[in-house]
Amino acid sequence: MVLLDKYRKVQEDLNIIGNSEKMREVIEQVMSVAPTNISVLVTGESGVGKEVIAKAIHQLSPRKDRQMISFNCGAIPEGLLESELFGHEKGAFTGAISTKKGYFELADGGTIFLDEIGETPIQTQVKLLRVLESGEFMRVGSGELRRVDVRVIAATNRELGEMVRSKYFRKDLYYRLKAVTIYVPPLRERREDIPLLLDHFVQQAMENNKIQFEGFSEEALAIIKSYNWMGNIRELKNFVDSIVILSAGKKVTAELVREHLMGYEEISDGNSLLPVHVKTDVDQAERELIYKALLSLGVEIRDMKQILLNMNQNINHQVMQGEVEDVTYGEEIQPMDEVEKQMIKKALIKYHGNKRKAAQALQISERTLYRKLKDYDLQ
Repeated sequence: MVLLDKYRKVQEDLNIIGNSEKMREVIEQVMSVAPTNISVLVTGESGVGKEVIAKAIHQLSPRKDRQMISFNCGAIPEGLLESELFGHEKGAFTGAISTKKGYFELADGGTIFLDEIGETPIQTQVKLLRVLESGEFMRVGSGELRRVDVRVIAATNRELGEMVRSKYFRKDLYYRLKAVTIYVPPLRERREDIPLLLDHFVQQAMENNKIQFEGFSEEALAIIKSYNWMGNIRELKNFVDSIVILSAGKKVTAELVREHLMGYEEISDGNSLLPVHVKTDVDQAERELIYKALLSLGVEIRDMKQILLNMNQNINHQVMQGEVEDVTYGEEIQPMDEVEKQMIKKALIKYHGNKRKAAQALQISERTLYRKLKDYDLQ
């Protein structure tokens, strides 16, 4: 009973929505690890709420009165990443007109949340490992060793173990980060939480837009509960924000819900990357264009996961058919850079020059792919 009361208080204080068994397990993990200083790796698909879990750990920790800084490792150009994380001295590079503290210094005494940790270059991974092990770092352009006391929580939607095997992520950093791993399940694996989340987002949408909402028909609710929500909680929230406005104060019917969800399915089938046109007034059409463009991001992530699952099988098939030279077991051993160059070329051919899909198949970021294209003169 005491544990259940504490569990409910955590939900209320940290706004974690969900009563499913899987979410109870996640919250119990959060409650267990929060009082410590150990590093935590939060894993799960895009849109499941990994940052919410990181914030919960911070709020339940002894560091709750200090700052928690969130940093997206995949959103910063590679050349600026170290400067953002560790700071720089005046004149360290072109444009460094003054000394700047990095996020680790700003988070001293608190917590830093490193989202999309799998996107960090190998060089930066070395410095991250040093901070994790000793709290030491140097600003870009400085020889002075600095120390910070920062708890690191990292998150990824990628398979870091596979990246380690492929030499795109350091093994020592991986094991350091995953001292405790918390897996946040996708929404389709905890469907009993959908009504709670739906009600929560409806209330938010009504308050934010100052409008009334008449609710969903029973058939509409049944469709929502059975939909797979590949974009997870983020997709559900975007859907609610749009549907509350588009309903224009009327009860949402199954037809309106199906119209939206069928549109997302058409995008996912690969027939079109454009939003499905809806015959309605101009303002409504514009809102749907924006909304469905956002939802397509979740679909791209699903496509990426499928590509990664099939990649090894496809490569083995090509080797058996003689389409790709078996550089691993052939009589002639090739240098690693030549093997890498060949696989990049094959990926670009396979995806008709689409660098985003090629990078996904190769399990590297687009930023890394562009750098390698330049290095191998494949532009």
